[in-house]
Amino acid sequence: MSRCHREGLLEDVCKLLDCTDSYAPQYHCRTVKHGGGSVMVWGCFSDTSMGPLKRIVGTMDRYVYEDILKNTMQPWARTNLGRSWVFQQDNDPKHTSGHVANWFRRRRVDLLEWPSQSPDLNPIEHMWEELERCLNRVRAFNANQKFAQLEAAWKSIPMTVVKTLLDSMPRRCQAVIDAKGSPTKY
Repeated sequence: MSRCHREGLLEDVCKLLDCTDSYAPQYHCRTVKHGGGSVMVWGCFSDTSMGPLKRIVGTMDRYVYEDILKNTMQPWARTNLGRSWVFQQDNDPKHTSGHVANWFRRRRVDLLEWPSQSPDLNPIEHMWEELERCLNRVRAFNANQKFAQLEAAWKSIPMTVVKTLLDSMPRRCQAVIDAKGSPTKY
């Protein structure tokens, strides 16, 4: 349950039960009117370093994704990974569009083939969970503040977390094979 849901649930239970502690300071939760906005980000990492976290303003389509690949991912990869590396992405339609596939082909970027609907096998999904954990109790009052918090937390994720995650990938793959494609504990 997200933090917002937990706090909302606590308030609703106190109202329903009319509990005497409902006005105590520990049960008050500060709110941001109108939700405070939202922030969409793109990020990458390797076994040697955390990559950049890029803020996405508006809707991400294949053209926005190509711009991120060209101006964020590729320069970072050149600097940090050298010539021999493989790129993994999920099978979102904007990632697999012919437009983006041509971009990868023209630049001779090797892509890791990956089954669709496999968040348990996608390391970035677990990094998003780690990022969420880092910001569990941190509030932002606008989208700019939230992005600054996300970026700082992203940069602070220890490489030991990345290494542990990447070291677990063979076990994760084997678990999916053993489960014949069904969900796993990961």
